[in-house]
Amino acid sequence: MTILLLGKDGQVGWQLQRSLAPHGKVVACGRAECDLGDFDQLRTVVRQVNPAVIVNASAYTAVDRAESEPDLARRINAEAPGVLAEESARVGALMIHYSTDYVFDGCKEAPYFESDATGPQSVYGQSKLAGEQAITAVDCRSVIFRTSWVFGARGGNFVKTILRLARENELLSVVNDQIGSPTPAALIATVSGVVLAMLHQGQAMAPGEHRLYHLAAANPVSWHDFAQKIIELASAMPGFDLRLKADAIRAIPSTDYPTPAMRPMNSRLDCTFLETDFGLVMPDWLPYLARMLQLLSLKQNGY
Repeated sequence: MTILLLGKDGQVGWQLQRSLAPHGKVVACGRAECDLGDFDQLRTVVRQVNPAVIVNASAYTAVDRAESEPDLARRINAEAPGVLAEESARVGALMIHYSTDYVFDGCKEAPYFESDATGPQSVYGQSKLAGEQAITAVDCRSVIFRTSWVFGARGGNFVKTILRLARENELLSVVNDQIGSPTPAALIATVSGVVLAMLHQGQAMAPGEHRLYHLAAANPVSWHDFAQKIIELASAMPGFDLRLKADAIRAIPSTDYPTPAMRPMNSRLDCTFLETDFGLVMPDWLPYLARMLQLLSLKQNGY
């Protein structure tokens, strides 16, 4: 089968190119080949490729900038997925799409289930929720994964930001009252491949069926705890040249670090539904972080 992958150059899209390859011919597009903001181009690419599966790993992810660019965020995160859903229905393709923990207000004290009420507090979260709704409003087959705190060796993310700041500073403050699961892009891609394979090997979806799953690594932490673990691991590896020590990262409340976009205080996602449907167990994020830092260390040392 032919798989159309959009967003090939992003954190998740880069990993998906490998995880989807065993399941069919992957036609991978970045912004240069297919700009999600250009709906005519989007429709043309889908119709030319005529895929059995459309995987949309492309999104507007600049959370704070979205507050000043709401129209652009909505066009890419909300309207474009709706166009893709319409094209999926037209060619009979399964659509796989990625959403976010930011669709919740973060006020719940326990992990969020797929059935919990949404309440995004930012333009980014609102646009991603609207994208989910645009897909499910169309009579196509779709799988939507909500994930959180994505990191990987490719692209920008919290891990790389902390490493950069650790090279420049001996002291750092990081919020400790926002809790979530750092989720490796590699894990998201692997699970996506497993789900796709199982859907084609015995769990076929009915016409017009929509499925929503939470997909996040195990063992949630605060941003502060995550930052400390990054520095602990990186400090033991060659090539990083860090000035910052893990115990020099000060824990502060979110009120001491205001941002244009509000973040959920609780971003924990319950993945029981996904695990039960596909016989999976979500792993700890820590080994993935160690592997990412090892790869970056090798790169720093010219390997």
